[in-house]
Formats: sequence, structure tokens, C-alpha cells
Amino acid sequence: METLTLYQQTFSGRLLLGTSGYPSMDVLQQALTQSKPAMITAGLRRQGAFHQEAGQGFWSLLQQTGIPILPNTAGCHSIQEAVATAQMAREVFETDWIKLELIGDDDTLQPDVFQLVQAADILIRDGFKVLPYCTEDLIAARRLIDVGCQVLMPWAAPIGTALGVVHEYALRVLRERIDIPLIIDAGIGLPSQAAQVMEWGFDGVLLNSAVAQSAYPVKMAKAFALAIQSGRLAYEAEPLPPRQNAKASTTTVGQPFWHSAGYE
Repeated sequence: METLTLYQQTFSGRLLLGTSGYPSMDVLQQALTQSKPAMITAGLRRQGAFHQEAGQGFWSLLQQTGIPILPNTAGCHSIQEAVATAQMAREVFETDWIKLELIGDDDTLQPDVFQLVQAADILIRDGFKVLPYCTEDLIAARRLIDVGCQVLMPWAAPIGTALGVVHEYALRVLRERIDIPLIIDAGIGLPSQAAQVMEWGFDGVLLNSAVAQSAYPVKMAKAFALAIQSGRLAYEAEPLPPRQNAKASTTTVGQPFWHSAGYE
């Protein structure tokens, strides 16, 4: 089975799945069963309506799945908010893992990479295993690595847009220049888009809206799981590089003599 290693811990699979916005807890549970994600994310500050209504039942469901939980700091706009939310999440979920989100713009939900580095530094010093949600900016990525991040989660496009990869050049440069695990987080809308980034060598994909807000979340969850697995296999198979000139897949050896002689 395909595995993913983050912070010296090995997980089964390369799909990470969010738990917000599903039409019901039953649909969420079925989606998890079908896709078998490596980790599931949950936020203390942002939950769907059914989460609030379900109360403790939602948290119990997450625990009963047996899937590792990755708490996040979604909705935080300052270092103080993010650090406090991460510390609360550690108590609630009894884990040092945290997906660090620190938003700098409410319209695009673009991460504030300046505060993000500072918050990551504080949390890592406090013993957290930090997975920062960031842009495809190479310099910001290096600064996050400098403070101790061993995994980065760059976006493909703004959260929930389903646009797929907006800045292909920057994202591919990031993959070429950064040698720690990179998990695409945000902006993926189709299984084909997930397969594409996996073919480029990214280590995983985190999804939420693309699954939860589709017409049939259970089917979509399985489709993404298969696409991510397929994309990774294609990357490992070292695809044929694109070229400008045509080249026949078969040689002329063994062709009838009249083809060689130019006869019709």
C-alpha cells in the first residue's frame, strides 16, 4: 500500500480529507470509508451547521474512524489567535499535529506568509508538528523550512474555488527546489487536477469543498482517492517527456519491401 512519511511518521495513502460542509454525518462517514484518507482535518473555529447541531457526536465520529486527526487553525487572522487555537486543539484532540492556517485577506483567504513564519516558529518551539498552509512562494517556503517545518501545504488556488492549479510555473518550481514533503492544499476541484499535481511529484493532496460540496460526496471521495493513487504511480513510472517532433512507436524493421521501395 502507498505510504506517506511526515515528521518521521508513516501514514497509509496520500489523500488528506477535510470534514466540514458535508450534508450529514452519515455522508461524511461513508466518504471516509470509501476514500480511506491518511489523515482527516478538523477545525475548532469553523465547522458546518450539522457539526454544531451534532455536538459531541461529531467529535465521537472522528475518533471512532481510527483515522489520524489533523486539527487546523482555520479562521485565525493573527499570531496570537493561531497559537491559542493550536494549543486548545492539542488539548481537545490530544495530538501535537497542527495544520497552521493564518489568513491575511478575507476575500481570497490568502495566507499571511509573514505572520505564518512567526507563528510556525513559536509552535515548533512548543513541540508541535506544524503543517503550514502557504502560497507557492519559494522564499516564504524557505523561511518556513528555516524555522523547522518539515512539511509544507501550498495552495493550488484560493480555498473553495475549484480552479485547479492557477500558477503552474511557480508551483512546479517550488516542487523542483524544495526537497521536503509538499501537500497541495486548496483550490483543487476535479480528480484530474489532483492526478496532475501528483504526476509533478507532489506528495499528497488535501481536499474538502471539492468532495463535501459535490452532488455525490461519497462517489467524489472515492474518485479523488483513485486519482491521487494513479497520479503518484505515474510520477514513479517516470513519464515520457513532451517533445516537438513526432516519433513513431514502431520501427521500420520488418515492414513489407514495397513500403521501403516507395510502392503503393
